[in-house]
Amino acid sequence: QVQLVESGGGLVQPGGSLRLSCVASGSTSNFAGMGWAWYRQAPEKERELVARIGITGPPLYNHFAKGRFTISRDTANSTLDLQMNNLRPDDSAVYYCNVYGRVDDYWGQGTQVTVSS
Repeated sequence: QVQLVESGGGLVQPGGSLRLSCVASGSTSNFAGMGWAWYRQAPEKERELVARIGITGPPLYNHFAKGRFTISRDTANSTLDLQMNNLRPDDSAVYYCNVYGRVDDYWGQGTQVTVSS
């Protein structure tokens, strides 16, 4: 069994920052060879990729995250972070942690981010 648990969400004013974290537990021995990603889903919208980081190569960011968000992973500790700066109201969504491989695909339960004054 694998569990992904996100934390760090909350209410923040426009222009503020949040740091999301995702911790994996359980059968994570093969996670070092898998990709990690953050997705988000706003009400009445489809889930969309925020950023992902693979085994090699630079991270990939969706256009809205470039220059404002930074994804990072700690393979040894099976954790994934997302530093979000200069947040905007349209960043409000539930943010999900995802670990993906050729066959396996794991998701966390999500953490709510609300950007509002």
